Amino acid sequence: MLGLYKGIGSPMMGLTFINAIVFGVQGNAMRRLGEDTPLNQFLAGAAAGAIQCVICCPMELAKTRMQLQGTGEKKSSSRKVYKNSLDCLARIYQREGLRGVNRGMVTTLIRETPGFGVYFLAYDLLTRSLGCEPEDPYMIPKLLFAGGMSGIASWLSTYPVDVIKSRLQADGVGGKYQYSSIMDCTRKSIQREGWRVFTRGLTSTLLRAFPVNAATFATVTLFLLYVRPDEGSKDCEAAPASHQAPLQQQQAQKSSL
Repeated sequence: MLGLYKGIGSPMMGLTFINAIVFGVQGNAMRRLGEDTPLNQFLAGAAAGAIQCVICCPMELAKTRMQLQGTGEKKSSSRKVYKNSLDCLARIYQREGLRGVNRGMVTTLIRETPGFGVYFLAYDLLTRSLGCEPEDPYMIPKLLFAGGMSGIASWLSTYPVDVIKSRLQADGVGGKYQYSSIMDCTRKSIQREGWRVFTRGLTSTLLRAFPVNAATFATVTLFLLYVRPDEGSKDCEAAPASHQAPLQQQQAQKSSL
């Protein structure tokens, strides 16, 4: 049973920091951009996705190497190269330096930048169309649905890049390297397996994406909602009469967060 959880240490260490960076950067980017529009949601999400690659790339490299460890060997004869995720990254750094730890960084950037743009754009559009208001008795199910579908939309938009990234990060296990570059990996993969190679593992990814992102988005949104419940009303009461109309117009605009 433990084999089903191989490599879990790396995501557990990294996902807390990744989500903190993603939602922190996206929120601050939206404040800088000013107007809450779908385009700005995409741009803010893309910026957040690009910045979190610094943690995401090494984390996924360690997860991939840990999951591949002992593959194809009998349990009694399998030799553990890495003790845990940190040991894995340390050994890769000793052998290959900083470049080895950041193997797959370019493909991670290509995946995460537009992927998180679509992620926040889809969530914004869905919450606006579903009408996720605080007084709505079905607000939580709507938030869960919007978050889950946003995760699916994000993965569908960039999954082919993820296939190439995973192959590049898995390359070199056992000391044998197959690919010299991103284009070489893409070309060889298509030659061996055809265009369907870009959908391998998609079903399991989407099955994971819905509950994970439903929980993530709903938790963040509800936390922000209950931490700052009276912020809008206090601003209205404190504002002078000449500024009431612009504030009312601004509050009338629906926002995902």
